[in-house]
Amino acid sequence: MKKSIATILLSALSLMAMAQEEASYYLPRTALRFTISVEKTSYTPGEFCQFAERFLKKRAESLPSEQFKIIGVQVEGVGVPDTTKQFLAKTDPKRNINMVNRDANGVLLSINTKLTASQQPTTAPRRPAQQPTLNPHDYMGQEILSAGSQAKMAELTAQEIYNIRDSKIQLSRGQADFMPNDGEQMKIMLRQLDTQEAALLQTFEGITLRDTLQLHVDYMPQKEVSREPLFRFSRHFGLVDADDLSGTPYYIYIEDLHHMPTIMVAAEQGKKDKKSEGIYVNLPGKIKVTVASDEGRLLSEDIYAAQFGKMEMIDPNLFSKKLTTSIILNPATGNLESIKTVAEE
Repeated sequence: MKKSIATILLSALSLMAMAQEEASYYLPRTALRFTISVEKTSYTPGEFCQFAERFLKKRAESLPSEQFKIIGVQVEGVGVPDTTKQFLAKTDPKRNINMVNRDANGVLLSINTKLTASQQPTTAPRRPAQQPTLNPHDYMGQEILSAGSQAKMAELTAQEIYNIRDSKIQLSRGQADFMPNDGEQMKIMLRQLDTQEAALLQTFEGITLRDTLQLHVDYMPQKEVSREPLFRFSRHFGLVDADDLSGTPYYIYIEDLHHMPTIMVAAEQGKKDKKSEGIYVNLPGKIKVTVASDEGRLLSEDIYAAQFGKMEMIDPNLFSKKLTTSIILNPATGNLESIKTVAEE
């Protein structure tokens, strides 16, 4: 039994040593994340909506409704592991690699340095819905509240609205029975009358609230495409399923611009097959991303995507014991964002 335990401990120590000598990592593919800003308008009918035309000479909707409208689209790259680009960063005594940072999915973020700033995608903050702050019943007198029928309450409320309007006209003309002493008092009185009128008008016109929603659609580009369906959007239901014909189709166009950044620390051509010797990075390609419907274009933007470029290995000599080299990669593209080298004394 003792021998068996010793054997297990030796095996565990051996596995730990191997883990310390080799750190597996992925380079990313670049997915496109579209953030669609949608304005949602919600309408709630007023309790006297059916009397609006009779007493206020204006028509009011009697049914609640919701409407949606796209007010903006943004796109950003998001890195996901490319399983065809898995490598080992050797941390044995021959190489000066003592720190390998990866994200939760194993995508390489940096070597020999910690990230000091978050590289989270930025999106527009969600604007909360406007909340009604006025209760019309707080502005109704006893005569209105004690009326025997809804029609009578509506009639008296409409009369009160007209009285408020008459009071504002008399104040502005200087003909009110009780005129304010100065301009500041005038502003306060007019503001109070405006509030009363707005509260009572809600009983006929209803309440309209607007909210801004942030919706997300992800897309993985693989090649150039033209007029490929991306999502459908309905004025009445918002973002709907791709097969829901109630929504208007929006299409994506991908154009390869055949442009890549350069890297000055690539390994020599003959060394690139020795995948265990160096650290690999992506040289992403630039693409033009366009989103449009039959009614017009929503977005057109250039963005770098790893799968439209190529891969390079950094010169292994930069990670020799004589040098301390730290690198930071773009988490969405795997591109080399920074490199610092310090000679060991």
